[in-house]
Amino acid sequence: MTTPAVPKPPGADSAGRQLLRTATRHSASRCLALTVATTAATGAALLLPAALGRTLDLLLSHPGSPGATRWVLWCSGLVLLLALLDAAETVLGGTLNARATAWLRRRLTGHVLAVGPRAGGRFGSGELVARLVGNAAQAGTAPATRASLLASLAGPAGAVVALGLIDPWLALVFLAGAPVLTMLLRALARDSSECATRYQQIQGRIASALSEAIDGARTIAAGGTADKEVARILRPLPGLSREGRRMWQVQGRAAARAVAVAPLLQIGVLAVAGVLVVQHRLSVGELLAASRYAVLATGVGVLVGQLSGLARARAGAGRLGEVLSEPATGYGDHQLPPGDGRLELRGVTARRGGRTVLDAVDLVVPGGSTLAVVGRSGAGKSLLAAVAGRLTDPDEGDVLLDGVPLRALTRATLRGAVGYAFERPALLGETIEDTIAFGVPPAPPGRVREAARTARADAFVRRLPDGYATRCADAPLSGGESQRLGLARAFAHDSRLLILDDALSSLDTVTEHHITEALLRRPSGRSRLIVAHRVSTAARADAVIWLDGGRVRARGTHTELWRMAAYRAVFGQDGDGGAR
Repeated sequence: MTTPAVPKPPGADSAGRQLLRTATRHSASRCLALTVATTAATGAALLLPAALGRTLDLLLSHPGSPGATRWVLWCSGLVLLLALLDAAETVLGGTLNARATAWLRRRLTGHVLAVGPRAGGRFGSGELVARLVGNAAQAGTAPATRASLLASLAGPAGAVVALGLIDPWLALVFLAGAPVLTMLLRALARDSSECATRYQQIQGRIASALSEAIDGARTIAAGGTADKEVARILRPLPGLSREGRRMWQVQGRAAARAVAVAPLLQIGVLAVAGVLVVQHRLSVGELLAASRYAVLATGVGVLVGQLSGLARARAGAGRLGEVLSEPATGYGDHQLPPGDGRLELRGVTARRGGRTVLDAVDLVVPGGSTLAVVGRSGAGKSLLAAVAGRLTDPDEGDVLLDGVPLRALTRATLRGAVGYAFERPALLGETIEDTIAFGVPPAPPGRVREAARTARADAFVRRLPDGYATRCADAPLSGGESQRLGLARAFAHDSRLLILDDALSSLDTVTEHHITEALLRRPSGRSRLIVAHRVSTAARADAVIWLDGGRVRARGTHTELWRMAAYRAVFGQDGDGGAR
């Protein structure tokens, strides 16, 4: 099912505005350079009509005079300057857009990683990618647009002033219709922002659906439902098309109305200027200048485009602000005292989607021991594993490692003290060696190979084309081989607490036996919490907790619990089967 639209959290709009201000400050020098270039170009554009008018008057009254020649050269210089400034605007604008977009993407990526798995659960991976790629690029245009906006406003304003300097009646004629243009621009900015927001929301839904389909590609292929999935993914497409057309309609209507008003104002200015020429109050050159200034004063096309772009940028920034409004995981300033990895959960309650998944869980993992967590699907085992290593925080209760609450530890201390292996590990890194060494600090090569041997991965890694130097993207790995690399990564780093979240599920029985034996033989000082689905894994643990409906139903050794028929049923066993 497609991820539903994410409700806008409180403060998202203010976070988006603050994000744009920060992005602008980040490129302050380039914004200033672009403002100077666009302002200079506007100034040159405002000088050119006056210079052309003066040149025309001199050519008509004193053709071939040195003064006329000098003014022709001045006009040529202004035209050349405008060409150079236009090139500078293009380069500065493109550079500023790229720099701001890159900064926004780094900022959003860093925050998503700081929030942790909660970000993916709230927004969905496809939605996050859409915001990171599309919305960040749209928001990244805001600093350049803002830097150019002053010049875009200064052009019409300067042209009106120039009309007033030629003759006050020319400025009064134009200002009579200016309120209409102002209302058109205000309506454009409001309507464009609403349309852009809806358009981007639909884009996010399509991206989420596509991400889900990619994750489930094998299931879709096996079920022969590709056509239905295509239809599901593209179901919001008519809405996207509708909002896209609406954006163009809004901009088109504003431009059409402005174009309808602008010629009337220009005609009015020219009519008055013509009367003044007949009355010998204006020269022919001043008439030419007035005609050019009338065009500049009504040149709202640039403003329409920039205001529309700014509205889209603000809508994109608002969607980035929604992600940034999700609070990042906070850390304390405590270090761990000497200890052997004693883990304690006190009254831990965790809710997901309005449902209590863990309900007042209390448990202790003595230092250096191995605790297996078993239970039926949905009992809360993986959530317990996530809470135990602070991949997520409980809604109530505390988790302590060697007597210190996990919330109080620094990030480096916490992540150095807790190691993880997952059912489907992400193979991060350029090469196989990189993915095993992944962590801060990276494990040294000798430790990487020792960990690979412990995880029974060394043999198949050496058979790869380049051994440990094989690129992960070029290594054809089965599910079990990927799990062994994930286990090797966990074994390669010293940690007081090692959490295995169903990390043995894809291994054959012999490999699982060897890895479990090696894990239990490791030196004391490391506790182990293992989410177990196999009888053999639970049987080798020092103790077992049995989760049922989010509560600890029983705790003891596997042999003790095996006497209970309901416990045997967790593993698909019934009757009076002996202990495994």
